[in-house]
Amino acid sequence: MTLSNKQKQFLKGLAHALKPVVQLGQHGLTEGVLAEIDNAINHHELIKVRVTSEDREQKALIVDAIVRETNAIKLQLVGHVLTLYKQSDERKIDLPKK
Repeated sequence: MTLSNKQKQFLKGLAHALKPVVQLGQHGLTEGVLAEIDNAINHHELIKVRVTSEDREQKALIVDAIVRETNAIKLQLVGHVLTLYKQSDERKIDLPKK
């Protein structure tokens, strides 16, 4: 699924007030954390994840792994907070037309 710029801006606006629902701890990206992210994104469609890594390259690898494993769309990464979107079967967010 690809999103237009208008749809991405709409989702970023909705995500602005959200708090991160999952935080990566000292053990990094584990199977349990990935399962929790997947459950949260399937339930909410739009979530934030806190990726606390001081190394930029490691943070980029973690973000890429999360996006790849959850099949979600990366909307933005601001500081340590990653915003993800994945449309569920029961559409909860009505996207604007492209």
